[in-house]
This record gives sequence, structure tokens and C-alpha cells, in this order.
Amino acid sequence: MQTPEITAYLKTHCGWSAGVRAVLAKYNLKYTEKDIIQNPACRWEMETKSGQQLSPCVEINGTMLPDVSGEEVGKYLTENKFVQASDSDAGVPLNAPCATEQHESSEVKLRL
Repeated sequence: MQTPEITAYLKTHCGWSAGVRAVLAKYNLKYTEKDIIQNPACRWEMETKSGQQLSPCVEINGTMLPDVSGEEVGKYLTENKFVQASDSDAGVPLNAPCATEQHESSEVKLRL
């Protein structure tokens, strides 16, 4: 199987971003993470490449998957033969938003 080149445009704290991280870890795939919250240049790059503002966005070998869940990333990876499907648990929900408590906690801090 071909090792894909992956760039993931993710939020620092986000349920969907956690799902993307988890599926990439589940398949032991190396990737470049670009935090669109802590680095506005990464957000601009994501919006320019994807054509929209919603995240996560994951670029795999030049193909942009905009506003994608970990579940959708896993499906793309298996359908395109980058990985073999696995039923192993990723450790977090692959298609879920953050809990309200997470957004209200003091852990979520933005540097603008």
C-alpha cells in the first residue's frame, strides 16, 4: 500500500478534529497538522485550498476533503486503498462535535 502524504487542518480543541486525529492514529499514519485556531495563516491556507471556512479539512495526496469527520477520512483511506479497513476502536467518537462543557472550559484559549 502506498503511504499517503497527509495535511490535516484542525482546531486545537474540537470533537471532529479529535475524530480525524484518532483515525489517523488508528491507522498509524504520519501527517502534518496545521492548527487553524492558534495560527491564522493555517486557517487562511485551509480556506484558500478548500474554498470554504468549515473544518476539519484533510488533504491526502493533493485531494482536499473539506469539512470532514474522522469517519469520512477513514472511509476515504480504505476506499482508495491507503489502508485496510479495521474494526479496532479509535478511542474517541469519529463523527461528533465537542461537548458544550469543553467549549465553556478554561482549556480552550485562542491566541489571535
